[in-house]
Amino acid sequence: MSALKLDDFLPYRLSIASNAVSDAVASAYRALFGLKIPEWRLVTILAEGGAMSQQALCGRTRMDKVTVSRAAIALSERGLISRASNPGDQRSHLLTLSRAGWELYEEVAPKALELERQVFAGFTREERLQLREMLDRIEAAVEAIEEKP
Repeated sequence: MSALKLDDFLPYRLSIASNAVSDAVASAYRALFGLKIPEWRLVTILAEGGAMSQQALCGRTRMDKVTVSRAAIALSERGLISRASNPGDQRSHLLTLSRAGWELYEEVAPKALELERQVFAGFTREERLQLREMLDRIEAAVEAIEEKP
């Protein structure tokens, strides 16, 4: 039986890389806009997809209900999102970006793209495309594992 060495264990390395990028993003967003990562994710998902329930946001972001709920409350208190009744499910609400939320998104999005450019500056276009494809395959493999009984 081979020994597990964390530095050679790809799930660990992927987690470390992800945390490093998230920490860099979190520092920038907190300093510039007073946003935590879960809050920024909700703003971005709502900008891309329009009105969504918190349950749908959990699925899109892969964040748990408590994290999504706390982020939604913080954004609502800052006037960045609005809540409305969900005509498809009276037990939930639909969240949408307010005008202030859209203004924030339009200010933050270019900074996010610049950070991405900096992180991947040492990669060729082909390498970035390969990485994106590999991440898609990893996510699909994890979904297949989660679906097994």
